[in-house]
Amino acid sequence: MQHDEQRLRFRDAMASLSAAVNVITTDGDAGRCGITATAVCSVTDTPPSVMVCLNANSAMNPVFQGNGKLCINVLNHEQELMARHFAGMTGMAMEERFTLSCWQKGQLAQPVLKEALVSLEGEISQVQTIGTHLVYLVEIKNILLSQEGHGLIYFKRRFHPVLIEQEMTV
Repeated sequence: MQHDEQRLRFRDAMASLSAAVNVITTDGDAGRCGITATAVCSVTDTPPSVMVCLNANSAMNPVFQGNGKLCINVLNHEQELMARHFAGMTGMAMEERFTLSCWQKGQLAQPVLKEALVSLEGEISQVQTIGTHLVYLVEIKNILLSQEGHGLIYFKRRFHPVLIEQEMTV
């Protein structure tokens, strides 16, 4: 199998891997930006750490690295439009995205999305290049959990809500 064909088959295979939709944000001396990402994974709970993978060609990498902090906002099922904004699918400018009323500053002064299922503020502890992507290891310093909302996943190159049926009482 040719290299390009293998790469495309791998991408098709990964499209079948359901993943939570996140908006990764940062703010600080290097600037403010955000990006939609599904390549987010828990690493360990001691210390609480998460891995975030971003394309190495993204113009936002210097901003994330320059600030050294970020927030992982796990989107709820009603926040698909926010995912589209930060994926660059709507044409909305970066600064305009942050003027929406759905933002607040977290304990680490990072942009925290109100009504996200979870917001994890942390400090970037390591950055490694693996192929076409940068892998950020982030030590989580502040956790905000919502009791409301359902999940939003990306599957087969489309957004899908994950609705949990209410438990029936007997």
